[in-house]
Amino acid sequence: MKRLNALILLTSFSLAITLTAVAQDQETVKGYVIKDKIEVKYSSVKNQHRSGTCWSYSGLALIESDILKNGKPEINLSPMYIARNAYSDKATKYVRLHGSLNFGGGGSFYDVIETIKKYGIVPQDIYTGLNYGEDMNVHGELDEVTKAYVDAVIKNKNRKLSTAWKRGFDGILDAYFGDIPEKFSYKGKDYTPESFANSLGVNFNDYVYISSFTHHPFYEKFIIEVQDNWAFGEVYNLPIDAFMNVFDHALENGYAVAWASDVSEKGFSYPNGVAIVPEANISEMSDSEKSKWTTLSDREKESQLYSFDKPGKEKIITQEIRQEAFDNYTTTDDHGMLIVGIAYDQNSNKYYKVKNSWGTSDKYNGFFYASEAFVRYKTMSIMINKNALPKQISKKLGL
Repeated sequence: MKRLNALILLTSFSLAITLTAVAQDQETVKGYVIKDKIEVKYSSVKNQHRSGTCWSYSGLALIESDILKNGKPEINLSPMYIARNAYSDKATKYVRLHGSLNFGGGGSFYDVIETIKKYGIVPQDIYTGLNYGEDMNVHGELDEVTKAYVDAVIKNKNRKLSTAWKRGFDGILDAYFGDIPEKFSYKGKDYTPESFANSLGVNFNDYVYISSFTHHPFYEKFIIEVQDNWAFGEVYNLPIDAFMNVFDHALENGYAVAWASDVSEKGFSYPNGVAIVPEANISEMSDSEKSKWTTLSDREKESQLYSFDKPGKEKIITQEIRQEAFDNYTTTDDHGMLIVGIAYDQNSNKYYKVKNSWGTSDKYNGFFYASEAFVRYKTMSIMINKNALPKQISKKLGL
C-alpha cells in the first residue's frame, strides 16, 4: 500500500512538472505559430521582381493550380506573354479615349483570361519577356517609354492619328519583350499559342470575378471602379458573408482563389509573414491596464498593436466597415496573389495561406498568412473557377 501511495505521489508530481513546463512553454512562445489545415495544389513560387505584373502572375497561378487539380503535370505559363499583349491592347484603348484611362504596368485578372482567349498562351520557357539585358523583370524604363509614346501620339500637332503609331508602339514592346512566337515546339510537339492554350484542358469561360460592395446591387454584375481595370471588366457582387463562404467552399473542394487585395496596410508584415487587422482587447484588460492604455499616445498604441509578438484580438469587419474603407481610399487595389489554403495559429485563429510572387526569400518561402479579418476587410475582388462556387450562390448568380 505504501509503495502504491508513493507511486501515486510520484506520478502526480511528474504530471504537475509536465503541466507547469507546458504552461511556461506557451508563455514563452513568441510570434505566430501557424499550421496549415487545408492546402490545395499549386505550382512553384515565381518572382515578378521590379514589375507591376502581379495580376499576370497570380492570374496564371490560378490556371496552373487548376491544371494540377485536373491531374496534369505542373506547367509554368508565361506572365510576360500576357503582359506584352495587354500593353498593346491597353495602348489602343488609351489612345481611343484620348488619354482618359490609367496606363501602366498594372492590370486585373480579367486581362489574363481575355488575353488568353484572344491570343492564346505559351510556356515560360518559350517566352520570358527578357529581351533587354536583364535576368529578371525590370520594367521601370519600359513603363516610362511606353507611357511617353502614347502620350506623344495623343498630343501630336497633326490633328489626326497616323497609320503608323500602333506599329511603332508594338515595335517598342517587341524590343523589350521579344517577338511573339507564332509557332513553337514544346516537349516534342509543335504548337501555336492558340493550340497550346487548347491543350491545357482548361475551359477559360469557367472563370468568374467576384467582389462585395454596397454601392451596387448584390447578386448582380458591375464594373469595379479601380484604376487598373482599364478593360472595364465586370465582377459579381455578393454580401460579405456569402463572399467569404466562396473562399472556404473553394479551398475545401481543392480550388485555389486568385486574390486582389490591399497590402499597403500596417497590418501587412512581410518580415513576419502575416497580414492582420489588430484591435485593442480592452474588455479583457484589468483596471490598471485600461488606465495605462488610455494614457498612451496614438503612436504608442499603434506600436503595441503592430508589434507582431503574438496573435491578439482582431477587428470585427462588417459590410459597412469594408465599404467605408473602399469609399475613403483607405482600401486600394495594389496587389494580386493566390490563396491556396486555410490555416490556424496557436490560439485557433483562422488564416488563409497566400502564395505570393516576390520570390522565396521571405519567412515562409514565398507564402504568407492573411487573417480572416484581413481578407474580409481588404479584398478588392477575386477570380475563381465557377465550379468552385457553392451551388446556392452559383444558382443565384445564374451560373
